[in-house]
Amino acid sequence: MAKQEYVSRNLEWLEAKSREPGVKPLDKGIFYKVLRSGDSKGALPGRGSVVTVHYVGKTINGRAFDSSRGATPPAFRLRELIPGWIIALQQMHVGDRWEVYIPASQAYGKSAQPGIPGGSTLIFDIELLAVN
Repeated sequence: MAKQEYVSRNLEWLEAKSREPGVKPLDKGIFYKVLRSGDSKGALPGRGSVVTVHYVGKTINGRAFDSSRGATPPAFRLRELIPGWIIALQQMHVGDRWEVYIPASQAYGKSAQPGIPGGSTLIFDIELLAVN
């Protein structure tokens, strides 16, 4: 498949996903669906927070490129992650589990990463376990 066709297919997939029941918008073309709600009165992470999460990352064809499931959940400084994660996680409370749909412009853009072609829309199942 040609690069431009791949990019177009990813954008079309995201547009279709955005119209599904239960899918809600965030900033910059990011969408999410709540899989489980945590404590709505709990703290929200800020850009400088360290977040502990479990996650699975997939491309739109369903192929997983990364996962923390089955291992110790990693901790990340939020500001060091891709923009899509920064935007989504700042809206999540501890215990929330969301499926997040991130356009390439808020992920790796045109750059390919291991297991991720350039221009990919990314799908993440993210569970926020702790904020420090």
